[in-house]
Amino acid sequence: MGGGMRVVTIATIAMGVLIVLGTTVILVTIVKRTMSGPAGVPEKAFAAVLDEPAGTEIAGIASVRDRLAIQLHGGGPDRILLIDPASGAVVGHVSLPR
Repeated sequence: MGGGMRVVTIATIAMGVLIVLGTTVILVTIVKRTMSGPAGVPEKAFAAVLDEPAGTEIAGIASVRDRLAIQLHGGGPDRILLIDPASGAVVGHVSLPR
C-alpha cells in the first residue's frame, strides 16, 4: 500500500508545480500587456474634409464594403456621401428627396 501513496504524492507535487507555472505565465502575460501601453492610431487612419454648406450635420456613418457612407442632413436636401478610406476622397453622392 506504500507504493500507491507514493504515486499519489508524486501526482500531487506535479499538479502543484503545474498550477504554479500556469499562474506565473498568466501574471507575466498580464504585466507585459499593461506595460506595453494603449494601442496606437491604426495604420489605415485617414482624414477627409467635406465641402458641404453651412448648417450640415452628420446624421449617421456606416461601413459599406470598402467605402464609408456618411448620411448628412441640413444645409440642403438630405444626402449620403460615399468616401474611399484609402484616399479620403468623395467617390459617390446620393441626394434624398424630402
